[in-house]
Amino acid sequence: MGNSAGELRREGRGSAGSVWPRMDELPYSVEVTDTTAAIADRFPNLEPGAETGSVVAVAGRLMLRRVQGKLAFGTLADHTGRLQLFAPSASTPEFDAFCALNLGDWISVSGEVMTTRRGELSVRVDAWQMLAATRRSFPDKWHGITDPDTRFRQRYVDLWVTENSRAALAARSRIVSLIRRFMESRDYMEVETPIFHPIPGGALARPFVTHHNALDLDLYLRIAPELYLKRLVVGGFPRVFELGRVFRNEGLSPRHNPEFTMLECYEAYGDYEVHMALTEQLVESLAREICGTTQITYDGRELNLSAPWRRVPLAQLVSETIGREVSVHSPIDELRTLCEEHGVPIKESYGTGKLLLELYEKTTEHTLWEPIFVTDYPKEVSPLSRDHRDDPLLTERFEGIVAGRELCNGFSELCDPDEQRARFEDQAAQKAGGDDEAMAVDEDYLRALDYGLPPTVGLGIGIDRLVMLLTDTTTIRDVVLFPTLRPEVTE
Repeated sequence: MGNSAGELRREGRGSAGSVWPRMDELPYSVEVTDTTAAIADRFPNLEPGAETGSVVAVAGRLMLRRVQGKLAFGTLADHTGRLQLFAPSASTPEFDAFCALNLGDWISVSGEVMTTRRGELSVRVDAWQMLAATRRSFPDKWHGITDPDTRFRQRYVDLWVTENSRAALAARSRIVSLIRRFMESRDYMEVETPIFHPIPGGALARPFVTHHNALDLDLYLRIAPELYLKRLVVGGFPRVFELGRVFRNEGLSPRHNPEFTMLECYEAYGDYEVHMALTEQLVESLAREICGTTQITYDGRELNLSAPWRRVPLAQLVSETIGREVSVHSPIDELRTLCEEHGVPIKESYGTGKLLLELYEKTTEHTLWEPIFVTDYPKEVSPLSRDHRDDPLLTERFEGIVAGRELCNGFSELCDPDEQRARFEDQAAQKAGGDDEAMAVDEDYLRALDYGLPPTVGLGIGIDRLVMLLTDTTTIRDVVLFPTLRPEVTE
């Protein structure tokens, strides 16, 4: 089968021709005293031919095996690493059966830690037992799995044979843990809000629709937890955060998966400057913990994640890119002409704010390599953001861009219930006009605002893209354990 994975073995077990073990022949539990990494750490500098007198019990998959007459060698892999097995026929029980094991079989081994004459740290196989048989061909570490679709679809195999996959996904777990510690150290309280929403809101995106039979009610998988988290600020929790899945009914790309993980946090009494500082401090802290430095390499290019990051208004960046000064105050016909000149598709309903944003996304965003906060977004495209204190056509909103990609979005929150109603109604009109990503009017959220939302700042960070950045990974599928895939074609 070459370097692919998954072909069902139909000929039975190994060279000895024995059959797969019955389940009642396999143990219900097994004692494991050590991991492969722990053994390597305990015995780092043994001389060739050394015997330690230390007996260990390890378990994992058999990933390599070679037989040389009355002597067999194997490589045992567990979740921490790999270690050689040394199996002399004179002392290894059921030596022929051991030699007949297939790559990928789960086994446990107990024996003395020693080194071979060539100095290879090993566990002598004084006792062993089968824990689970692999009934399908298992690729070895040298060839791995070259078909990306097979890698993502059969992640349970990929994790054993693709070192980069295991490392990136282990790093993801650590990053999420570090984020929690970072937020808690700043007195944020972790909360859980509903995944089923009666009204989709909190972001501009097309939702997934489901149905609750008992209530005969259509519900929507959340596209963002924002409106519920701000309800909690109204309720008296001044600093809250949530790490959880959100769902957006959009296409697949190297940067997009229909379900992904977000950090959203809200802080009373602050404005968007507060969360720009929080973002750059968080990313800098994670870079030091995960990469050991803030000067990293991403996709072959140097990148400095140290705080502080630049802060530049969106209109200024677009003006610099196209060589002509533009803003939300530019004549609408002028902006339409510029969009046409730069190949930016537009709709008749777009106002100056939306046209300016489209120009920015098509001409400028991908050119921003070093970390930067793009600030002061048009009100037209920021329905939940507070008016800019210096320009009523703008909002106090920012996006953090790193390596040409949006990493986060945040803003001073709109606290005025009357203004929020007007923006919701404008969004509802856009939805009625065919915009599937526009918001609806959320009456309960407006009622919450009627009780009073103090000055508040909010932030959303895409965890998948953050992991991609810190693990030098260019596709989101590599940092999601089980990404969404097209249906498998079977013959």
